[in-house]
Amino acid sequence: MVKNQQDRVQGTVTEALPNTLFRVKLEGEEGSEIIAHLAGKLRLHRIRVMAGDRVTLELSPQKDKGRIVYRG
Repeated sequence: MVKNQQDRVQGTVTEALPNTLFRVKLEGEEGSEIIAHLAGKLRLHRIRVMAGDRVTLELSPQKDKGRIVYRG
């Protein structure tokens, strides 16, 4: 079974919310803010994400929510 390739975009965390949710400002022509949660591997390895961090996101098909898959 092949997993669907989702859109990956870069963004900057602007605010940390409760329950490992984050408000992220997307880069590029969108420039919008979305709510994102941490991917399982980031939780498993206890990678800390704070305001100001640059992250890579996988967007949902509706492009209103995301999942943080890489911090760097």
